[in-house]
Amino acid sequence: MKTQSHTIKQGLGSFIILWITQSFSSLGSSMTNFAVVIWSYQNQGSALTTALLTICSYAPYVLLSIFAGALSDRWNKKTVMLISDCFAALCTISALILFITGNMQIWHLYIINTLNGLMNTVQQPASDVAVTLLTPVKHYQKVSGMQSFSRSLVTVLTPVCATALLSFTSLEFVFLFDLFTFTAAFVSLLFFVKIPKIQKEAKVKTETILQAAKNGLQYLRDNRGILDLILFLAVINFTASIFNAALPAMMLSRDGGSRFGLGVVNTVTGIATICGSLLVTVLPPPKSRTRVICNSLLFSMSTENFILAFGRSTPVWCIGAVLGWLFIPVMNANMDVLFREKIPLDMCNLS
Repeated sequence: MKTQSHTIKQGLGSFIILWITQSFSSLGSSMTNFAVVIWSYQNQGSALTTALLTICSYAPYVLLSIFAGALSDRWNKKTVMLISDCFAALCTISALILFITGNMQIWHLYIINTLNGLMNTVQQPASDVAVTLLTPVKHYQKVSGMQSFSRSLVTVLTPVCATALLSFTSLEFVFLFDLFTFTAAFVSLLFFVKIPKIQKEAKVKTETILQAAKNGLQYLRDNRGILDLILFLAVINFTASIFNAALPAMMLSRDGGSRFGLGVVNTVTGIATICGSLLVTVLPPPKSRTRVICNSLLFSMSTENFILAFGRSTPVWCIGAVLGWLFIPVMNANMDVLFREKIPLDMCNLS
């Protein structure tokens, strides 16, 4: 067991550094988002106003992802990630200054979230390709499970840490913690992680952005199985995003709902996904990853949304969260492995 652990560490050394530090930074960003949602609802009292924060974050990705992926292909992946992280930090600093001076308005947050979403559109494909470059093929499922585990852990810790900071300090300290986690991730990526270059970079640089996007679409047309799966997941994610955008305001406004209740449901969601992440790391490779993806989504969508929509108390919402999120890590891990195995590196931005 010790020898196996040492071998895995040797093969995944750079990835582990990147994984831990980026997960830490993700915790800081998630805490900021959680605290801002609560601040927005307490100051505005509007579900629409709160939901627009999420919409502003994801709209740039939906509208520009294929072009941003082509743009990301033309630059060094590490450089893209570093610049994107710096831009996100500047957005947090702007929000901090606005809050300290007493000038922060909801429309400021809309602009900041939109800019953050725009940079995430460029950073996400670069990060996905970087993970693929740092990971031996035999560790794809293990790495996907590790990433799912860290996302789950962030989900658990976010409401606990954010609520604690808000209770004993103020929103200002949540922003400061976010900047601290950014610094740790930035320094680690800059000095301790070396991301290999893609061999086809020369060809990519000779293409225009429109040509790269057109080539990506042509690849999808030639591989209908991947295209159909992406379209199916896009419809599911669109539906889920509408619900998730309205969920915090719904829980905060209903009888039996509160900031504490929202935090409890988020924590239970994280615990469920941790269990799912641990499950996927020990499961053997399935015969059909597509079937696992579809069955996991069918179970989650048919339980969580129904229970959360019609529930009226925190315990019921917690049950919905467990049923809805337990198998999501299984779905995500199989989807990641499927895309990494089937899509060439120079086309990975499409996933």
